[in-house]
Amino acid sequence: DDGGGMIRYHRHTLANGLRVVVNHDPTGTMACVNVLYDTGARDESRRLTGIAHLFEHLMFGGSANVPSFDAELSAAGGESNAWTSNDFTNFYDCLPARNIETALHLESDRMLALSFSPRVLETQRSVVIEEFKQQCLNRPYGDLTHGLRDILYGHDHPYSWPVIGLTPEHIARVTEDDVRHWFYTHYSPDNAVIAVAGNIEPDRCFALIEKWFGDIPARHPTRRALPGPGFPTADVALTMHGNVPDAMLVKAIPGTAYGTDEYYIDDCITDLLGASRSGRFYRNLVAGGDGTITDADASVSGSEHEGFMMLTARLSDAGAADSAGRALMEQLGRLERPGEVSRHELERAHAFFETNRELGNLDVRSRAFNLALAEMHGEDINSGMQRRLAITVDDIRRRAAALMATPTATVTYLPAQNGTGTTLDY
Repeated sequence: DDGGGMIRYHRHTLANGLRVVVNHDPTGTMACVNVLYDTGARDESRRLTGIAHLFEHLMFGGSANVPSFDAELSAAGGESNAWTSNDFTNFYDCLPARNIETALHLESDRMLALSFSPRVLETQRSVVIEEFKQQCLNRPYGDLTHGLRDILYGHDHPYSWPVIGLTPEHIARVTEDDVRHWFYTHYSPDNAVIAVAGNIEPDRCFALIEKWFGDIPARHPTRRALPGPGFPTADVALTMHGNVPDAMLVKAIPGTAYGTDEYYIDDCITDLLGASRSGRFYRNLVAGGDGTITDADASVSGSEHEGFMMLTARLSDAGAADSAGRALMEQLGRLERPGEVSRHELERAHAFFETNRELGNLDVRSRAFNLALAEMHGEDINSGMQRRLAITVDDIRRRAAALMATPTATVTYLPAQNGTGTTLDY
């Protein structure tokens, strides 16, 4: 099956439910194998957070027939890495195309069965706890996401905590039984997508994947059912303190899930506002402002369930947080005015998106991931471009008005004074 369009690809599904996507690139000598599992922090409970990320680390700790994943891959001239999000866990291996079977062997073995070594669990628990300390406790603004998600989402929704977890104590008490349950619940061929990009013919790639993955049994993961997002019905705010160089203000506006029409419009709006020096935030608030806002940006979360738009500003004056918040929202509100957004400005935002997308698919690693994610979404990788370029000025006006009428969650992060800090009730 040929995907057609801007990026050509071929698809196949194994009998055990494993979905496979291949993009043949004969111009280089490398290949990338990307394995995307449909599991992330959204599958956790508030009682035990951070296990999705911990398990990402455990996947490198040896499997049934491979004592050292990294050593085997390195010997084949490859390198690997992984990441975990609220929604997914992703692994990729880049290596010379002639050695691609090594990567497929390694990935199949750890999909089949991990070693579940107590020593590996103990080691990776310590590594993840140290990562929590470095990223959240000892890094400027590191715990901002904890505060923002805590006030934005309902207490029982898994988006109400960040991927790394609520607290290191949760990671410390993960047991071997917890790990085994997570693996057999979420890590299976019928809960994964493999995408390969590089110098390998599709038919040969499909045959190799059938060889290495075809005998792994399906595990029929339970269909998840999440509660509603529990977004605030009125504006909410939180003030945090920490060892930070400048004050920061974040305004989060509840939005929609990835793939909806509103999501694509929201993404376009954030480009109009925050697309580097061409965006309105920089032109009107940073370069054209009074010096209070030294940096500003806009983004959308792009999550599988209801997400949010995030407007941020770095401040030179900690006492100007309220006025900075109003300035950010005023820039958003202007987009709903008749004649405010010109066709030229919208076309520039579309061009910015198109350029970033093209650059984001140049190398085999990025292309393999983007193909895997599109397959996980059940969409053609080329469809997002078409939907984005179809957005009109009227779409922007209508959506900006809806966002301005939505309650916001505001976090003001201030430099600590006299030992002040913020403690959240987890």
